[in-house]
Amino acid sequence: MEIQLWREILEPYELAVDELVVKFRHLIKANRQGGKYSPIEQVNGRVKTISSILEKCQKKDVAYDQFEEKIEDIAGIRIICQFVEDIYKVAEIIHNRTDMKVKSEKDYISNVKDSGYRSYHMIVYYTVESVKGPKEIQVEIQIRTLAMDFWATIEHSLQYKYKKNMPAVLRDRLHKAADAIVVLDEEMASVRDEIMDAQNSFNLKASVVSEILTTIQNLYKVANKREVVRIQDEFFRVYNEGDLNELARFGKELDVIAESYRAQSLR
Repeated sequence: MEIQLWREILEPYELAVDELVVKFRHLIKANRQGGKYSPIEQVNGRVKTISSILEKCQKKDVAYDQFEEKIEDIAGIRIICQFVEDIYKVAEIIHNRTDMKVKSEKDYISNVKDSGYRSYHMIVYYTVESVKGPKEIQVEIQIRTLAMDFWATIEHSLQYKYKKNMPAVLRDRLHKAADAIVVLDEEMASVRDEIMDAQNSFNLKASVVSEILTTIQNLYKVANKREVVRIQDEFFRVYNEGDLNELARFGKELDVIAESYRAQSLR
């Protein structure tokens, strides 16, 4: 590896991470706007620093000029889910995509690491259009629940601090915390339907309110201002009552009013 060119070498990996984060976030947005449940809650990504790459080459006994081939997690995507079953749904989504190809996967949820670490790892091939033409990039995708991610973040920090010499007492407490995370994920799964109903109601209300406010804004351009103020006051009255069905009814009536103005503009 030509050290002086490391920024240029890593640019396609940064491009891959940027594109994949946008694509997975679009899945979240598309599901929620369509009134569907999104198995993905959050997504973020990163490219390893050159320092981390050199350190891993040394740790894994990888020649520096072979790091792109031998190190699979230079580009990394982390997908956070609410429930354990969502993790497997996301893995299936990735398998079914045509813009990436699964190289390998490791299920550290069914096969928990000795440390207590739980996550689902996939290595995929993803092609980017770099300045030098198409380049196939290896990307590691980690899929976890919110609880798993919290534990993994803490454990990673402690591992970095102590290297391989973490005190036994601290290691034991981490194991107990990992067991508690399992219990927490199981408890969340037991009330999954109630949680989803609450979230769907929230998302539906947000969508209805957004459409109503957009319509009111459009009416300001064409309707009598007093009428629009009256409509706005009525909206606040209905909104403060907190009844979603009434809010939806108001939205439909508002659509009829807006449609009449569109019809007048065609005369």
